[in-house]
Amino acid sequence: MSSSFLQFDRTGDPAEVLSLHTRELAPLSGHEVRVRMRYAPVNPADINFIEGTYGRPAHPPCIPGHEGCGEVEAIGPSVTSLSPGDVVIPLLGAGCWAQHLTAPEHHFARIPPQIDRVQASMLRINPVTAWALLKHYATLEEGSWVVQNAANSGVGRALIQLAAHFGLRTLNFVRRPELIDELKALGADAVLLDNDEGVTQARSLLGHEPVRLAANAVGGDSALRLMDVLSPAGIMVTYGAMSRRSLKVPNKFLIFKNLQLHGLWITRWFETASTPELLEVLDPLTALVENGGIVTAIDQIFPMADFKAALTRAQEGSRRGKVILDLA
Repeated sequence: MSSSFLQFDRTGDPAEVLSLHTRELAPLSGHEVRVRMRYAPVNPADINFIEGTYGRPAHPPCIPGHEGCGEVEAIGPSVTSLSPGDVVIPLLGAGCWAQHLTAPEHHFARIPPQIDRVQASMLRINPVTAWALLKHYATLEEGSWVVQNAANSGVGRALIQLAAHFGLRTLNFVRRPELIDELKALGADAVLLDNDEGVTQARSLLGHEPVRLAANAVGGDSALRLMDVLSPAGIMVTYGAMSRRSLKVPNKFLIFKNLQLHGLWITRWFETASTPELLEVLDPLTALVENGGIVTAIDQIFPMADFKAALTRAQEGSRRGKVILDLA
């Protein structure tokens, strides 16, 4: 039985180095599980991995794809936790841009069969990152404010929805004014432009209410604006660097505001988290995705064969959501 997959033999421009291949599927043994993959998003991390600029180096030839969703097609003789037909998401962090993915059973998490497959394909990274941002760095009482930049990103949208679920309020910075009403409809409490005027408006809106947590996906001047809004002893967690500009912290934010700066790479968390820790996060997030409590906007779904068009679209700033590969 043959199966198609996307692979790059060297790092570089994804449109140039990625190509479509086929292979024969090998028989399963031991605890191996073969999953028929259905959908996989094109994330910034996937682009960076192919380019060779990701935090974890690629060792070509590689099949990219950090997350996806599919159904168990076959199991090895020693498998006990999964059965054919189960809907699963891979926990591997690579290899999802393929029609079939084979790995030991503990590398898959079973999810409800009625869940939307496209939404489930985006469960592993952005919602989990948003959860970690809100839960792992500060204990926030109901009604607390959280500030973030890149609020229209996948993580940003998940954070808005999760914060509302937890009873928290979000102050969100974006670059484009047309995003304001859209994010407010998603549950954002305040959406402001990511500039100096936006900081002034934020201060006026907040008054004397404290802001103890900031989520930074941009770096550069945008991160400085978050630090400006944070209250003394506040915490800023950096999980992305969309501006590709270094984080340069003025002394006043450390000396006079005593801000705490942390970094989050959710890939590392997946590598070190125990099974109970994984389930503590994945189970409630899965329930929220299933019941519509977390909805990720979709820009366009591309057939696997049109991967070059998908990659081009995924790197355009005018997108209104995620680009998805249909792996059928």
